[in-house]
Amino acid sequence: MIELVKTALMITGFVLAMMLIIEYLNVLSAGRWRQGLAGHRWGQYVLAGFLGVLPGCLGAFTAVAMYTHGVLTLGAVVTAMVASSGDEAFVMLALIPRQALGLMGMVLGIGLIAGILTDLAGRRPRTRHPSPCLELHPEGLCWSFRPEAISAHWKGCSPVRGTLTLALGLYLAGVLAGQLGPSEWDWIRVSLVLVTAAAVFIVATVPDHFIEEHLWRHVALKHAPQIFFWTLGALLAMHVLTQVLHLGAAIRSGRWTVLLVACLIGLIPESGPNLIFVTLFAQGLVPFSVLLANSIVQDGHGMLPMLAHSRREFFLIKSISFATALVCGAAAMNLGW
Repeated sequence: MIELVKTALMITGFVLAMMLIIEYLNVLSAGRWRQGLAGHRWGQYVLAGFLGVLPGCLGAFTAVAMYTHGVLTLGAVVTAMVASSGDEAFVMLALIPRQALGLMGMVLGIGLIAGILTDLAGRRPRTRHPSPCLELHPEGLCWSFRPEAISAHWKGCSPVRGTLTLALGLYLAGVLAGQLGPSEWDWIRVSLVLVTAAAVFIVATVPDHFIEEHLWRHVALKHAPQIFFWTLGALLAMHVLTQVLHLGAAIRSGRWTVLLVACLIGLIPESGPNLIFVTLFAQGLVPFSVLLANSIVQDGHGMLPMLAHSRREFFLIKSISFATALVCGAAAMNLGW
């Protein structure tokens, strides 16, 4: 049980650090890179694929926002959602990093093909209900890396900054001591150290507004607890299934049923339930094709804004993702993946 909790903490800490970094880069860029690509039809698919493959839901949220304001086509959103794995991507990078990178490359390629075919087959590539404006992050956050500015942050250190720094510092110490993550120095342990150190630097240097609005409320309070409990729950479920009930052989023999279940669970607009398939794959109980199919159809919370915008378009995109997942998953399974 202690080892399961330590594994869940290792994964959650890595996810939290990666989310901090991505949120930081998202706000710092202020949408400049998005605007350049969105003006070109083919560039839209590249942009959408990049947004989708980014770990977490921020990229998917951005793609939906750009679609609802008439900037991206329906096919581009399909590309983003097929390429997206939501918060599950962070967990895969922590648990199965090599396979995760290969999987992300595959779903990106599949997403590009699915998105282009969607627009070629559709009569109305853009939304029927465009919104009047596209809201991007403001640039006026007063970023400064001067020693006196950083010193001023710490002289009046807020409880939020102190709490995040302490939590990340303890996590970094656990990784360095070999208590969290690999006990031997390898590229995974080095990656954990570098990512966490970057997150500590961000927390130590950014303004209070950014910490409280973006890091604390959005990442720490909203996502971190969900990631920890869903991850721990998935690990516990796998422990019960394989070590208590000894159902490993039954799961392996029913791979086609598991493939269908993986696609159906992926329809849920939530990353948590899909962690079960990451854990199953990491333990060698399901083939790569099951994880591939689940990753194609699921997009975390990314489609929730679309549900508010248009239920018809929400279900249309979900249907395309589901069909793509079934076809690609079945093909991969027939190839022996």
